[in-house]
Amino acid sequence: MVVRSYDEELSYIERISDCCWRIKKGFQPNMNVEGCFYVNKKLEALMFEELRNSCRPGMTGGFLPGVKQIANVAALPGIVGRSIGLPDIHSGYGFAIGNMAAFDMENPESVVSPGGVGFDINCGVRLLRTNLYEKDVQAVKEDLAQSLFDHIPVGVGSKATCKI
Repeated sequence: MVVRSYDEELSYIERISDCCWRIKKGFQPNMNVEGCFYVNKKLEALMFEELRNSCRPGMTGGFLPGVKQIANVAALPGIVGRSIGLPDIHSGYGFAIGNMAAFDMENPESVVSPGGVGFDINCGVRLLRTNLYEKDVQAVKEDLAQSLFDHIPVGVGSKATCKI
């Protein structure tokens, strides 16, 4: 783990617009791509306060700041483009909540990361493709929603084969 002062950490982070910040390669070891995050003023203050607190002497354990988690995702094998923090970004388990990344599946080194889709609480990052149109399900939408809720487990180990 890289240990730097808050000012040293800031040297790797650059504002590129009113709401977008760039995380330069080198902020965390082995970054393959840059990171960036999009925040309003309120969330910007929280992101940097998180980082500032993590730089205080003796600060160990707990969640990594969201900025560091974005940078860690940028170091995953096979990532393309950037590791991106969306406007709801905050610390999570490995991937920050609101962190988005794409991977080149033609690259044999690429990873598939369940942490990137909220495996712990079933964050709703899913795709369901059907040949149905809205008009086909409009009359049964409440029943359909309840059925999905009843049959899709949520929470770590809530209905899994292996209890955690």
